[in-house]
Amino acid sequence: MKNTILDNLSGEEALTILRKLAKNNTKLKKQIEEQAEQILRQVDIEETCEAVYSDLDMLYVEDLWDKSGAHRDGYTSPEDMAVEMMEGELEPHHEEVDKYFELGMNEEAKLYCMGVLKGIYKYEQESKSEFKDWAADVAGKCYSYLLNK
Repeated sequence: MKNTILDNLSGEEALTILRKLAKNNTKLKKQIEEQAEQILRQVDIEETCEAVYSDLDMLYVEDLWDKSGAHRDGYTSPEDMAVEMMEGELEPHHEEVDKYFELGMNEEAKLYCMGVLKGIYKYEQESKSEFKDWAADVAGKCYSYLLNK
């Protein structure tokens, strides 16, 4: 089967083309927006939970040790670095919740947030990661932060 040029576009290239087409054709723009909304409304709590759990469980204690300690700008404790690393992994998920709120998709924001919270809880309860030992209360604090937000 022969690949077409569309099969070889990057996501950014495809988005550029889509925006140009939408700009020049209001009927097509409406169809694109309807399709985008259908896709965005398909929030799966379990899928989000597994993505969050996986992101957190992929944090390695060796990376923590490499990033913490004395450095040119001072000293970072392993506990502080653990917080920073966990927050870094959770940031894209927080941004996704914010995106849904900005789009006025409050139900989807709630569902996605539920998936994130469930993923954090699962990590706290089930992960056997040595990293987790250095971030004893961090998952709970991240959970509380998102819940309050």
